[in-house]
Amino acid sequence: MHLLNLGILAHVDAGKTSLTERLLHTVGVIDEIGSVDAGSTTTDTLALERQRGITIKSAVVSFPLAGVTVNLIDTPGHPDFIAEVERVLGVLDGAVLVVSAVEGVQAQTRVLMRTLRRLRIPTLVFVNKIDRGGANGSAVLDQMTRRLAVPLVPMGHPTALGTRAAGFVPGLAPAALDVLAGHDDDLIAAYLDGGVGDARLHAALATQTRRALVHPVYFGSAITGAGVPDLISGIERLLPTAGGDPAAPLSATVFKVERGPAGEKVAYARIFSGTLRVRDRVPFGAGAEADGRAEGREGGGPVEGRGALRRPEGRVTGLGVFEGGTDVRRDSAAAGRIVKVWGLGGIRIGDALGRPAPAYGHHFAPPTLETVVVPGPGTDRRSLHLALTQLAEQDPLIGVRHDELRGETSVSLYGEVQKEVVQATLAGEYGLDVAFRETTTLCIERPVGTGHAVEFNKKEPNPFLATVGLRVEPAPPGSGVEFRLEVELGSMPYAFFKAVEGTVRETLGQGLHGWQVPDCTVTLTHSGYSPRQSHAHQGFDKSMSSTGYDFRGLTPLVLTEALRRAGTLVHEPLHGFRLQAPADTLGALLPVLARLGAVPETTGALGAVCVLHGAVPAARVHELEQRLPGLTRGEGELETAFDHYAPVAHGTIPERPRTDHNPLNRKEYLLNVMRRVGERTS
Repeated sequence: MHLLNLGILAHVDAGKTSLTERLLHTVGVIDEIGSVDAGSTTTDTLALERQRGITIKSAVVSFPLAGVTVNLIDTPGHPDFIAEVERVLGVLDGAVLVVSAVEGVQAQTRVLMRTLRRLRIPTLVFVNKIDRGGANGSAVLDQMTRRLAVPLVPMGHPTALGTRAAGFVPGLAPAALDVLAGHDDDLIAAYLDGGVGDARLHAALATQTRRALVHPVYFGSAITGAGVPDLISGIERLLPTAGGDPAAPLSATVFKVERGPAGEKVAYARIFSGTLRVRDRVPFGAGAEADGRAEGREGGGPVEGRGALRRPEGRVTGLGVFEGGTDVRRDSAAAGRIVKVWGLGGIRIGDALGRPAPAYGHHFAPPTLETVVVPGPGTDRRSLHLALTQLAEQDPLIGVRHDELRGETSVSLYGEVQKEVVQATLAGEYGLDVAFRETTTLCIERPVGTGHAVEFNKKEPNPFLATVGLRVEPAPPGSGVEFRLEVELGSMPYAFFKAVEGTVRETLGQGLHGWQVPDCTVTLTHSGYSPRQSHAHQGFDKSMSSTGYDFRGLTPLVLTEALRRAGTLVHEPLHGFRLQAPADTLGALLPVLARLGAVPETTGALGAVCVLHGAVPAARVHELEQRLPGLTRGEGELETAFDHYAPVAHGTIPERPRTDHNPLNRKEYLLNVMRRVGERTS
């Protein structure tokens, strides 16, 4: 049995979920086609999805083709839920990118295609809605060629555009040879020697599609079914099936976590190799397992060497696989499968089961907005915090931040629609009434240089029974936090290393100005502890021995001092923009862009239309969107997407209120944290 894990991706309202319904109906999985407007689609199972007519959570449904079982994953199209798409990309064998024949290439279309190309995911393009008024096949094809800038191979041409009789006539155009020859010198030679037959041309098309070198384009309508059988044929013939050795060691990646009826965690995972069985005990988490040892040199002082901390383990209590449009329980599942897994209570999205799977990193922008959740009348704050924590488990890019000092909880988000969905979810699923404060921009901090600090056990002014030395260094953007060891892993109990690393990662959530420090390398340079002292008549003396509390208490002070010495710079998020407007409005546009901090980098002309590309602070995007219609007589078109972080260049440095015990102020910190020191020294 061959397997194909297929993603359906699109800009919102391009018809992605409707296409999923049509595919399931065409292959016989469902008897009636559901409607997005009526809230009766197969993959939009959440009540909120049915009410709003949008996809919020990815959903998996299976259907058979000749010799291939397809696990189809429907993903959200709205940019506020891009995190759902990100998690799916790491488990796909191929994708279908849906483009509207009426609206053409939209902002999210470009973002998705760039990511698919970067990840080299074989992708077919389906131009939907050819039956709608305003549909234009050749114009959309030209627009895709120009704005997506990828090699496209039309698999035929549409007819009777804009009518219910719209159809698709299959057949490769002569131009297909030019596109395919650009990646195949042998094809050029064969053409020069006497021509290329259809069989050779289609074989080259299949090879290059599976290598993500070219992208076949189909035209059709999810509503009428036009072109869909041809698309299905392309899925079967042109996309690669899942690989993986069922006899190899287990390697799988979790891309979705949900809660079952009893509140239990259910993980969705793609198995890349090996076989997973019910009652198996499997390690999970990020990173490789450690064997408890580290290489290094013996002797005094810091020791070069690295060790990884062990990952937790869990026992699989249930497995589900996808077959015939639903999920069914099985005792085992092998490589290539997408499975539902029960029994792993501490599982998180992005975790590896068994051996780490292919790199699972962020492919899209992080959330750049934050808002404080305000409990409504009768809403319990603890229940609210628990509910938000559970939502963050299902979407880890929704950061939940609790301020114990002020009794406030804030969440990081992508946009206003996502905020509305969070509000409706809390009300509908948890019975919690909430409101939100004004949305603010999320900045980050980056270390400027290298900083090192150390405090020694039983030496003033350190009141903790621990030695911790840390060095902080800058790391490339997007690389994350790396924790390294320059001491032997066996130099103190494993639990103390774990306490230091966990506290380092937690402390980096708030830098010198209160913003997260997402990219840096932190090295443990010194470590030490007080072991339990044995007395002949009293047994072990616990009062003067180190505990995890000592390391968790000391680490924030040392890390913050290291950050002080390194220095940090606050960076704000910038969005790249593409602005198209009548050329005669450019004089009015440019001064407004300058006042908003937007920097046009390139200017082009398309007849009487000018096109500006540049960057604008994320905090000013909404204002630009509001002002654009008045500046361009309603003819301006704006596309924006997160591009990068840049140092705050103007005005005061933004500060974020701290939610911890403030290790920046040693006296205040010790008063809040150090309650057991007095017991030890009395």
